Amino acid sequence: MLDEYRTIKTGGEGYYTDKRSKFLAFAHHVSTVDEIKDLLAEYRKKYYDARHVCYAYMLGPERLEFRANDDGEPSSTAGKPILGQINSNELTDILIVVVRYYGGVNLGTSGLIVAYREAAADAIAHAEIETRQIEEIITYTFAYPMMNDVMRIVKEMQPRIVSQTYDNTCEIRLSIRKSEAEQLRNRLSKLSFG
Repeated sequence: MLDEYRTIKTGGEGYYTDKRSKFLAFAHHVSTVDEIKDLLAEYRKKYYDARHVCYAYMLGPERLEFRANDDGEPSSTAGKPILGQINSNELTDILIVVVRYYGGVNLGTSGLIVAYREAAADAIAHAEIETRQIEEIITYTFAYPMMNDVMRIVKEMQPRIVSQTYDNTCEIRLSIRKSEAEQLRNRLSKLSFG
C-alpha cells in the first residue's frame, strides 16, 4: 500500500524569457481549492498589467483533483505544460502560477509550450520538495482502568496523539501512517474484548 506522497514544503519562484516575453513562475503549497482561488485573485491583482496569468494545480495524496488553465493563451499551450511539470515531479498539494508579460513577438504554440514548461520547472527547482506520509485518524473510547494498556500500545506503535480526554469514559484520537492503521485498530479492539 502506497502511503507517501511528494509535495513542496516551501514555495519556489522561477523565471523564463524568450523574444522579450517574460514568464514569472510561482510554486505554492496548497491544500484546498479555496486557498487556490485566493492565491489566484492575489496574482491577478498584483500583476494586473500582465497579459496572462496561467496556472495548474494538483490536490490530494491520490493526485485525483487537478486543473490546468491557459488564461487566454492558445489551447493547451500554458496550463498543460505547467501540469506536466507537476506530474513529472510526482507532486501534489501544489499550485504553480505563471504570469506572462508579452514582449511584442509571437512565440508560436511550440514556443509557448517550452516557455511555460521551463518557467514551471524553474519554480519547482527553487522549491523545497518533501515526502509526507498519508495518515489515518483512529478514535478509541475506553474505560479509565484500561489506560495503561492503551498507553503501552501507543508507546509501542508511536502514533501521533491528536487529542485525548480522560473522564469516566476516556477517548483518545491517534494519527498513524495509513499502512499501520489496521494493526493499531486491531490491537486496540483486542483490549476491549480481551
